[in-house]
Amino acid sequence: MTRPPLPPFDAVSATLKARTAEDAWNSRDPARVVLAYTEDSRWRNRHEFVTGHAEIIALLTRKWAHEHDYRLIKEVWAVTGERIAVRFAYEWHDGEGHWSRSYGNEQWAFADDGRMRRREASINDVRIEASERLFHWPLGPRPSDHPGLSDLGL
Repeated sequence: MTRPPLPPFDAVSATLKARTAEDAWNSRDPARVVLAYTEDSRWRNRHEFVTGHAEIIALLTRKWAHEHDYRLIKEVWAVTGERIAVRFAYEWHDGEGHWSRSYGNEQWAFADDGRMRRREASINDVRIEASERLFHWPLGPRPSDHPGLSDLGL
């Protein structure tokens, strides 16, 4: 199984890889998202350390049970060889309707088959008012004409 584009990455292929990841995460489907990772993929996500598909699925299931109406935008920050660094922001609300925007950085390392073998994510949450939301597309992939992070001033 391969997940193109494959390393080594350049600016164009890294951007495609980031957008493909963004679209998968915006599906909020752990079974779909996990296909982009090696079976032994290692993650640091905030304060959690997980390894392998079962633990990744469990983490994502917990995440999206809490983060409702999740919408994510990723942007490539740097790329070299089999590694890509991205920055991202996503908006969501909790079960009581309080909105947040989460900002973060990820460092990705890929196997030769194009699946991610390592993901390091640092994330900070900022409470926002519903009127401050910037991500208004229907749930699912971000439309191609929706502004990215830099365009939004984030």
